[in-house]
Amino acid sequence: MPLIKPITDLRNTNEISEICNELNEPVFITKNGYGDLVIMSMETYERKLALVDLYKKLAEAEKEIAEGLPLLEGEEVFKKMRAKHGGK
Repeated sequence: MPLIKPITDLRNTNEISEICNELNEPVFITKNGYGDLVIMSMETYERKLALVDLYKKLAEAEKEIAEGLPLLEGEEVFKKMRAKHGGK
């Protein structure tokens, strides 16, 4: 369940900061009873960005599969990566 707070609660910045860091979820801020802002901790923001990036890559991969592009075996991919970047 999302946490919804009125904009006047932003006056207490320490409390809002603690809430954002404890919940690890966005906090929705209302103004005059309507949605206005969303705030979150840096950790939550970075995690959300990472998920968006992952979903984008998965969508690209699914598109390539649908277009019939050849698939590579996992071991083949790792061998190429080791050759390019070094490693065992």
